Amino acid sequence: MKAELRGNPPPISLQSPSLFNTPQNSLSGALRGCLGSLDGACIEKLLLHCASALESNDVTLAQQVMWVLNNVASSMGDPNQRLTSWFLRALISRASRVCPTTAMNFSGSSGLQRRLMTVTELAGYVDLIPWHRFGFCAANSTIFNAIQGCPRVHILDFSITHCMQWPTLIDALAKRPEGPPSLRITVPSFRPPVPPLLNVSSEEVGLRLANFAKFRDVPFEFNVIEDSSSSTMGEMISRESSSLYSESLLNHLNPSMLDLRDDEALVVNCQNWLRYLPDDQKGRAQNVSLRDTFLEVIKGLNPRILVVVDEDADLGASSLTSRITTCFNYFWIPFDALETFLPKDNHQRIEYEADIGHKIEDIITYEGLQRIERLESGPKLSQRMKSSGFLSIPFCEETVREVKFLLDEHASGWGMKREEDMLVLTWKGHNSIFATAWFPSGLED
Repeated sequence: MKAELRGNPPPISLQSPSLFNTPQNSLSGALRGCLGSLDGACIEKLLLHCASALESNDVTLAQQVMWVLNNVASSMGDPNQRLTSWFLRALISRASRVCPTTAMNFSGSSGLQRRLMTVTELAGYVDLIPWHRFGFCAANSTIFNAIQGCPRVHILDFSITHCMQWPTLIDALAKRPEGPPSLRITVPSFRPPVPPLLNVSSEEVGLRLANFAKFRDVPFEFNVIEDSSSSTMGEMISRESSSLYSESLLNHLNPSMLDLRDDEALVVNCQNWLRYLPDDQKGRAQNVSLRDTFLEVIKGLNPRILVVVDEDADLGASSLTSRITTCFNYFWIPFDALETFLPKDNHQRIEYEADIGHKIEDIITYEGLQRIERLESGPKLSQRMKSSGFLSIPFCEETVREVKFLLDEHASGWGMKREEDMLVLTWKGHNSIFATAWFPSGLED
């Protein structure tokens, strides 16, 4: 039986395309020159035309441009065509929110069902390209060096990949010449409503980690930060309530509720997490955003090291056209990378692209607190960290060698560079992911 592919969007159909062929419409004539074109600059121009029309509530013009994009987009085409198909879905979704009666007939423009992965499928997902493994490797190597000589270690883990990075660290700790430390990992019981999604609970993930740690003779403890207001499953929160749960999380980040112990070295790990904390200062005490408040709370816990890894792009702008320009030029990277080694109809490729498509839909369709994807670039994050009272920790040469060894397992287009104290994953020279390490000022010793 043929497997259902969640990333294979149905054909896009707009009613009456002949409406957009009127000779008196000069814009239509100009845009018609892009029909069938695979040039990224031309596609970006079309997307910006559509975004400008939507921002000015010109739904008729937006429909015209969508029809042209429909003739370029293909979910089974080359990287530009596949990426365009997801942008078109997102633009249609936004248009339907602005004007529900707009003259279009599109099946499944939003709300695609997201498949829950097994642990084995998740492992294959993160191994597909180094999008996640780069951050795992850089973080684990730096954490390993930071806790040398520490007999007890507590990792406070904020990530969206369900603890997939920790087996490698547990294995490395098992090989320490002086013997492994006692390791404790704490995770929140709730997470942003974003892929990848897992079909088991955080507690089950903890049991599996505990079994692996026992096999490697590493003393291990796993804790979940419980919250009575979280969903029944305790795994995912809704788009509408994400900011409320972020507030709730902050209330749980205190030494008592985290059971912080004086004899433990505290490590804080943020992998693709900070972007989901709202950066809007409106209505908050002293005009401090939730993101800055989170960093202030973490600083107060006096961690030995704080690792922050995220996608290296600025996608928090209020302007839709600005977000589309950055989004199109950034998310081209994984689409192009997957093209180098997977067939166009490959199941894993389609699913991976679908997850990126969900990000694109969030970035384009929603505004205000409903938009949860709010990336900021590595340089901007670094400035935020410094303003919050953190000092950067340079990555050592051993970490650099480990990351380079990892990248050798993937396509030749992947590379790495240093930018100040950051490590940056690149694809064909374009920044993809940044990794940084920090400690609170005042703890220099």
